[in-house]
Amino acid sequence: MKKIFDSWNLNYKKPFGAIKKGEACEFRIRLPKSTVLDFPPVPVLVVFRTGFKETFLSMNLECEEGEQNVYQATYVPKHSGVHYYYFSYKQNGTRNYIKKVACHESCINNGELFQLTVYDDKYETPDFLKGGIMYQIFPDRFYKSTKIHENVPKDRIIRENWEDTPYYKPDENGHVWNNDYFGGDLEGIKEKLPYLKGLGVTCIYLNPIFESHENHRYNTANYRKVDPLLGTNEDFRTLCDEAKKYGISIILDGVFSHTGADSIYFNKFNRYNSVGAYNSKDSEFFPWYTFYEYPDKYEAWWGIDTLPNVQENNKEYTEYICGNGGVLDYWISLGAAGYRLDVADELPDEFLDNLNKCVKKHGKEKIIIGEVWEDASNKESYGVKRRYLLGDQLDSVMNYPFRSAIMNYVMGGSSFEFKNSIMTILENYPKPSVDVLMNSISTHDIERAINVLGGESCEGKDKDWMCNRWLTNEEYELGRNRMKCAMALQYFLPGVPCIYYGDEAGVQGYKDPFNRRCYPWGKEDKELIEYTKLLAEVRNSSKVFVDGTLKFLYMDDNVISFARMRAHRRRAVIIFVNRSSYEQVIDSSKMELKDCSYYRTIHGDIIYGDRITLPPYSFAAFKVEMPLDEK
Repeated sequence: MKKIFDSWNLNYKKPFGAIKKGEACEFRIRLPKSTVLDFPPVPVLVVFRTGFKETFLSMNLECEEGEQNVYQATYVPKHSGVHYYYFSYKQNGTRNYIKKVACHESCINNGELFQLTVYDDKYETPDFLKGGIMYQIFPDRFYKSTKIHENVPKDRIIRENWEDTPYYKPDENGHVWNNDYFGGDLEGIKEKLPYLKGLGVTCIYLNPIFESHENHRYNTANYRKVDPLLGTNEDFRTLCDEAKKYGISIILDGVFSHTGADSIYFNKFNRYNSVGAYNSKDSEFFPWYTFYEYPDKYEAWWGIDTLPNVQENNKEYTEYICGNGGVLDYWISLGAAGYRLDVADELPDEFLDNLNKCVKKHGKEKIIIGEVWEDASNKESYGVKRRYLLGDQLDSVMNYPFRSAIMNYVMGGSSFEFKNSIMTILENYPKPSVDVLMNSISTHDIERAINVLGGESCEGKDKDWMCNRWLTNEEYELGRNRMKCAMALQYFLPGVPCIYYGDEAGVQGYKDPFNRRCYPWGKEDKELIEYTKLLAEVRNSSKVFVDGTLKFLYMDDNVISFARMRAHRRRAVIIFVNRSSYEQVIDSSKMELKDCSYYRTIHGDIIYGDRITLPPYSFAAFKVEMPLDEK
């Protein structure tokens, strides 16, 4: 007997996943014929948005299938937003409810609500990133050119040894100043564009480049000026122009929830000639901030007094950032392809609406990616249900849920939990957002993947331990092997892989600042670099990685397989990943491939009959012809 309902199966819900406003969505449930319904003798589909009344749709008896009756209803949403739904029927005077269990299946009178994301029918995301490869650069640590930079503040500590560990110890007052710099600059990035092109990179994401007085540069001092140690505004324009010649776009880190206390806007330490909010209540910037006891007690990001929060919806602040000729316009005019938004959860809806209007007036090809750590489709922050991915705010987000799923799986987690995690995001996110998801396995905010996958956990360890902890040869080998599997998943699942600088070279590092060590030019792990290039070649071998859908085909204790395919196209790419330390032989006759025909091998062993051989810690990719009717 078939299931009652399964939201991932097109025999029950069509189309799969999120839908456009005004798009018809068909629902079908299957009940045993022995289920005698009270009057009216049909089940009901119940749909609603948070804060709005429920819509009740009677389900018609469509047909009989063996011992089950199939009931159908069609829902056409009139409004965008996250909808929730369940099914109901009455039997023997008792109201029964069909709700969600196990992520997509159903049970009676238990479970949770199913989610249906409805997005704006005009929602489009930039094409330039689809099918591409991103590369994240922490500018101070990537490459140092020989260019002489002027007007560098004298209070900075310039590190002479590129291989040293960043300073991390607090002073006698417990404050970590983050004022040591290794001198990586924009000119250095420009000089390494051929290297990045060789990796297949099509988009560079730069951590903050605006003038700031800590090496991470998340404490902005001047939104309209490149930090002098990185170069000049003209250097940024030149970098964008040169990158374009290599087919590479550049997006900037937008830090708009707070500024630095040491800035032209706040000026707590009187570095600038400007009258900052800390200096006078008559400052033009005073209304940007919230003071409790002027001037020393003020609202700060997570209580860190060097990062005073701004009131993003203050009219003057919004105009400064999002207005005509404002910060966003200015950097786009110099060549920026868009922005990654720091702590998007702390940017109010009104500000994001204004930011979107400003960026998108330059055309749909300018991108906005938000830092959101959870499922962004149903995220609530500060008591507000967010609408990031409905069409008028973000194009996409940093895909931390995929990262968690990948890392857990590669380290031995359940293949079913991996599948459920991936499919839940694909079900909840609009397809335009999925195609430009930023898929990272390492970032500046988390441990390097190779440490997580090969080394001892750093949880509960202090920074002295992290500073002095290097992977043993055995740990490094394990980490590298596992990372190859993780990268294969990162590159071939829906979305856009984003390499964190140095991951491809074997850079190690636990938490900040050890995950921000300098790129080891001349001492790279050549094997990993060649592997990264191989992944790019496979990704570029087929258009299915641009906007193809995903179908899981096979899972066992060591191997997982899935297909990527495009709508209305028969040709697909099938990926196999062996996460184990042993060779695995797969009998393809046991997979959902009975109607598929082998086309050619992209990478891996040639298929002999029904046998597919996978070496330890490896992947294989095959082109096949598949039936169009995806289930």
